[in-house]
Amino acid sequence: MNAMKALVYRGPGDKALEDRPKPELQAPGDAIVKVSGTTICGTDLHILKGDVATCLPGRILGHEGVGVIDSVGAGVTAFRPADRVLISCVSACGKCEYCRRGMYSHCTTGGWILGNTIDGTQAEYVRIPHAETSLYPIPEGADEEALVMLSDILPTGFECGVLNGKVAPGSTVAIVGAGPIGLAALLTAQFYSPAEIIMIDLDDNRLEVARRFGATQTINSGDGKAEEKVKALTGGRGVDTAIEAVGIPATFLLCQDLVAPGGVIANIGVHGVKVDLHLERLWSHNIAITTRLVDTVTTPMLLRTVQAKKIDPTLLITHRFKLDQIIDAYETFAQAASTHALKVIIEP
Repeated sequence: MNAMKALVYRGPGDKALEDRPKPELQAPGDAIVKVSGTTICGTDLHILKGDVATCLPGRILGHEGVGVIDSVGAGVTAFRPADRVLISCVSACGKCEYCRRGMYSHCTTGGWILGNTIDGTQAEYVRIPHAETSLYPIPEGADEEALVMLSDILPTGFECGVLNGKVAPGSTVAIVGAGPIGLAALLTAQFYSPAEIIMIDLDDNRLEVARRFGATQTINSGDGKAEEKVKALTGGRGVDTAIEAVGIPATFLLCQDLVAPGGVIANIGVHGVKVDLHLERLWSHNIAITTRLVDTVTTPMLLRTVQAKKIDPTLLITHRFKLDQIIDAYETFAQAASTHALKVIIEP
């Protein structure tokens, strides 16, 4: 019972399912959670490409999931063994200057540490620091698979894309990237009733999914004419909000081409290389550019919204695997153009 299976990052392009010691409590605020469901994030793929310098070889990957409390430290009173919990991708002490400002992603002793600077959730067990402010009780009868999407993807799309992008009733929105995070932004942008949500991608299958999820227009950018098509749809103006949901230079540059004067470029993507900013033509356009690492401050609201069936995160789930199939799960997720994968669920 002191050993477990875990997906381990061995260096750029290298990962393996290994036997690892079961984690132990290290601080009074810790909890050990037996993972009942996790998933793979685009950020995990960025780590495997070598884009995330803080994640070192030997790290157990994963920062999303649900599970059951196995044990708690002496300082934890809000949870006890056998409680079912949602794991936040961001750990928050709740006390430091950044946490008091709601910037949990910059917590001085937490932030995005799971699967980055400490071992993560793609394992049978995971240690959660600051458990009382980094775990959420799962309501009775809740769909746990749906709640896995609340660990990261839905709050990220909502906070970094929709809120930072200042999506408003009657506005025009372009989301560049129809992968899982772009689709999460699409789902949550509809809270604010924009007049147009234009989804842009290279994959016709994902664009068809976007139409089912509520996109009013879809554009395949493979012909290099995305800007021309968006301008035609917006009377030559461009969009009020351009959301970058990929994390490569080409998509950030496209957002600069699409944003209207007075608009906002909201970056969600994880960028591993430098990008150009064309201030020579944007300096006078009254635009704003926002960046953010998800803070998960909206998780309680999104949890209530899901419980009220106002939004259905299970729409994002396309594949299911057992933990001992996680290498296959990564291959399926990484080859989304051919597998049509969005989010994969990984169970013990």
